[in-house]
Amino acid sequence: MLDFVKQTCNEKVRPRCPATLPAAKQLLTGARANNVLVIYGIVGGTIGDTVTDVAPNGKEPVIQAGPDKFLNTELEKILKDKGIQTVIVAGTAANGAVLHTASEAVLRGLRAVVPVDTMSADNAYIEQYVAYHFISARGGIAAGTTLTRVSMVKY
Repeated sequence: MLDFVKQTCNEKVRPRCPATLPAAKQLLTGARANNVLVIYGIVGGTIGDTVTDVAPNGKEPVIQAGPDKFLNTELEKILKDKGIQTVIVAGTAANGAVLHTASEAVLRGLRAVVPVDTMSADNAYIEQYVAYHFISARGGIAAGTTLTRVSMVKY
């Protein structure tokens, strides 16, 4: 769950983000119900700034970093320690945290699943570009990334 904070996920700053919250909430509810590790990533502020619909339960790890949530954080260690080989990446900004974190996951040998109904950007064009990037990028990123919708995610 990346950067779903009040400072950016609102009608004024990133008006497309609030529309993704029902799908993100559904994803979060499904993950918790299936005992899937949920990790929050924030770029600034505090975890308390997370939008209420997708707020952490207080037991989930939080990392703070720029667009690539692996850079200078414990994210890779957390995943490896749990034996996790596939990550589901949801968040805002599509062209920031979602693009860079999912791509970096693949470059580190993980598989990335990106529900497109949980990623938002400043406009639809950016979201479409990010989806295109995931299916056409070289270096194994396209082969290691699956685009989907929350309703199709199976645990």
